[in-house]
Amino acid sequence: MAHINLLPWREEKRQERQKQFYIAMGLTLGFAILVFYFFTSYMNGLLNEQTQRNSFLQQEISKLDIQIREIQELEKQRDQLLARMQVIQDLQQSRPKVVKVFDSLVKTVPEGIHLQVLTREGDKLIVQGVAQTNARVSVLMNQLDKDPEFTESKLRIVQRTSSRDDAIRQFTVEVNESKASTDEEQ
Repeated sequence: MAHINLLPWREEKRQERQKQFYIAMGLTLGFAILVFYFFTSYMNGLLNEQTQRNSFLQQEISKLDIQIREIQELEKQRDQLLARMQVIQDLQQSRPKVVKVFDSLVKTVPEGIHLQVLTREGDKLIVQGVAQTNARVSVLMNQLDKDPEFTESKLRIVQRTSSRDDAIRQFTVEVNESKASTDEEQ
């Protein structure tokens, strides 16, 4: 007689395939978790390494900022020192100039003129005085223009003190000093 197997072999086969499927799925899931763990560990390592690089760069940048501030401060001090040296050099060059200006001024004042006030504003001299006539003021201005210590004279004011013929004239003349040449000072 033939043997008939009444056991549900198809059912057993399906259950075994299902069991193998779950085992494969579990292994795949475990492998995926393992790959994900290693991937996140690697990425966290890269992130930590980059964070360390960034902090190192920030420290170096702050050091360089401090050095830049020090350099700027030194440049300011250098500029101040150069400005002081320039002022001192200008004073040294103009020291003999004042003597020459006064000497020339004494030589150029004609008879009949008396100087009352002499004011210096930079390279400009303002001369106030009295003269017997307007012609004497004109002579003074001509002589100032001819003198090498002065460049250009301008008459500001000439006033008579009274209406009499022998009245004196009060005047104000503005004259520029010539620039000091290096040949004269050596």
